[in-house]
Amino acid sequence: MRLRRTSVAACAALLAVAALAGCNRGSDDKAGSSGKVGIDLPRSDSDFWNSYNSYIEKGVKAGDVSALPRTNSQNDIGKLVANVQSFANEGAKAIVMAPQDTGAIASTLDQMAKKKIPVISVDTRPDKGPVYMVVRADNKAYGTKACEYLGEQLKGKGKVAEFEGDLSSINGRDRSEAFAACMKSKYPGIKVIPLVTNWDGATASAKLQTTLASDPDLNGIYMQAGGVFLQPTLALLQQKNLLKPAGTAGHITIISNDGIPEEFKAIKAGQIDATVSQPADLYAKYALYYAKEALAGKTFEPGKTDHDSTIIKIPNGLEDQLPAPLVTKDNVDDSSLWANQLGKS
Repeated sequence: MRLRRTSVAACAALLAVAALAGCNRGSDDKAGSSGKVGIDLPRSDSDFWNSYNSYIEKGVKAGDVSALPRTNSQNDIGKLVANVQSFANEGAKAIVMAPQDTGAIASTLDQMAKKKIPVISVDTRPDKGPVYMVVRADNKAYGTKACEYLGEQLKGKGKVAEFEGDLSSINGRDRSEAFAACMKSKYPGIKVIPLVTNWDGATASAKLQTTLASDPDLNGIYMQAGGVFLQPTLALLQQKNLLKPAGTAGHITIISNDGIPEEFKAIKAGQIDATVSQPADLYAKYALYYAKEALAGKTFEPGKTDHDSTIIKIPNGLEDQLPAPLVTKDNVDDSSLWANQLGKS
């Protein structure tokens, strides 16, 4: 890699391996209990995160890192804390996590720092607590891109329902704040109806149904996470006879975030109009890369990288901001998009 790096002191001696098992363990990776990297998956009810897991599994099997059996915290901060503690007890020398509640993980990060166990946080940026590297895209750009796309498609007028992510998460806050700021400054003629969802598809569907009753002239939707919102939304619109093809009268313009294959299928079918592709493949690739570099005692500095991203300084460490392109019918078949690469060697 062309990134500038400096050596740091070697990590402390291996912690004794304890018998304590973490919550929600998956099958052993080939490294078994002697592995050095603990990897926690944040949830299994999202197509995006299931895709991320498949890339993690591929990297581990390829030998990118030697890993302990992976855990799944199931969107539960208590389980994440327990899993991380188990990793430490089992001798993990680095940990990869994706905390969905970015405010409640600080004390655990402080504990890992005292044990000299570097932490790589994927997709979400912890509010406090030291991290070795955050592997993440610019989530404010997600909200801005969604705003600008809807604003142009609706010609600056109409009503838009926004499925807000969990506002206890930096991602939910970044996307919501950027979307609101852009709409206020660029498209004041569009009424935004924010719907708090906590990243839950059933909640979003129920609130959308209420919104359609109160605002039957709704003509736009911003879904902050297609992995959990897409299918419930399409099902409800189909039930209400509102799933009109793009370009026809009565079509509700929809933009999403994630870039999963199901969103691409929906774009091709004219059911939704666009998505911002979160790089699940790159999240996994660079999570494992930085875990490996952490084990080697390397550090990084802010600046451009050789993989089309920028490392920035954050209050509690560094963040590698990976690219996340807008996908529409014009580029949905682009072979460079990760969703079009699934199943290929």
